[in-house]
Amino acid sequence: MAPDPEVVVIGGGLAAQRVSETLRRLGHTGRLRVLCEEPHAPYDRPPLSKGVLTGERDAAVPLLRPPDWYVANEVELLLGARATSVDPSTRRVQLHDGSTLPYERLVVATGSRPRRLPALALGESVCELRTVDDARALRESMSSGIERLVIVGAGLIGMEVASAAVSLGLAVTLIEAARAPLARVLPAALGGWLVRMHARAGVDVILERSVDAMRWRPRGVELTLNDGRTIGADLVLVATGTVPATKLLADAALEGGALRVDAAGRTSVPDVYAAGDVACFPDPFSGRHVPTPHWEAAAHQGAAVAAAIVGADAKPASPPMFWSDQHGVRIQFVGHAGGADRLELDGDPELADFTAWLMAGERPLAALLVGRPRALGGVRARIAAGASAGASAGAGTTDRAAA
Repeated sequence: MAPDPEVVVIGGGLAAQRVSETLRRLGHTGRLRVLCEEPHAPYDRPPLSKGVLTGERDAAVPLLRPPDWYVANEVELLLGARATSVDPSTRRVQLHDGSTLPYERLVVATGSRPRRLPALALGESVCELRTVDDARALRESMSSGIERLVIVGAGLIGMEVASAAVSLGLAVTLIEAARAPLARVLPAALGGWLVRMHARAGVDVILERSVDAMRWRPRGVELTLNDGRTIGADLVLVATGTVPATKLLADAALEGGALRVDAAGRTSVPDVYAAGDVACFPDPFSGRHVPTPHWEAAAHQGAAVAAAIVGADAKPASPPMFWSDQHGVRIQFVGHAGGADRLELDGDPELADFTAWLMAGERPLAALLVGRPRALGGVRARIAAGASAGASAGAGTTDRAAA
């Protein structure tokens, strides 16, 4: 019997960790190396914009597994090892120091990088939040006596940091170029509810405005918006989204800016897989390749890749989900809202206790849960059942038409 293939995993997040632990759980005995660009073992990112900033969690790296786990499971961690290129013809990964590593199976789990804005240059008073070191620096700045924080971008990171900052007594302005927060995911009515929640907590929310210019001040910066107004800030956080980190596989097929893969995470490059933010998996519920740059998707995709490498069956996917904690409220979103034609509300938005169903006819495509974490299981089941019924109805229509 041939030995198990040698696997190299590039990445230091949840997807990379889930590949490693699933391979070992499924009995893979081949050499397994994980390249982490940062000087830290794989760690959890959601706490960085939540408890780490408020001090509810200490500033230690939120490791996904303790160091002795890697020793016990014979997983070789290469910390501070930045991969610069992949040569599929020789099956080697080149590192920043000029060395190369061979592989038989390669998993790219490089995640994403913050999207940069031309008008905003990073510096002492302008920062971003992606790594644990970013979070530590932001936490130190927020507790060092600054008074005014401006956040550019009202995505999940921007809104979570706004929530943390006002809880620490800072004056916070949140600037969003779209008509409402999460405009690509939520209808305007639900984005409006998010705006009202932040406004009630003391956040100054400015919509449909972007930053045209920035000027350094003796302490902090001054921003000029596209309507001409100026806003001063002791600190600016740029939170305008992320871009999949695909440069290692420049010749691979892309979908929505990410690496297009099949349900097992296989890219168009032989024996190269991808998982997490960098990958675009087929979604069984919408029937399309849909990027899902969220925690739960990374966990499922990493496990699916590991199963494919050892020839095992992966667990079926559940409707995609992400969550956020803002101003003491748990917010969860399930499914994909594309194609929804109406909104059904159950509960009271003013009490931050409701479920908003996004419907296509009588079929639920997605749902926003606010203050109802225990309802998640039932909501997912209803959306999954609706997707199955829709697929069966579509098949039946096709069969009848063919007949």
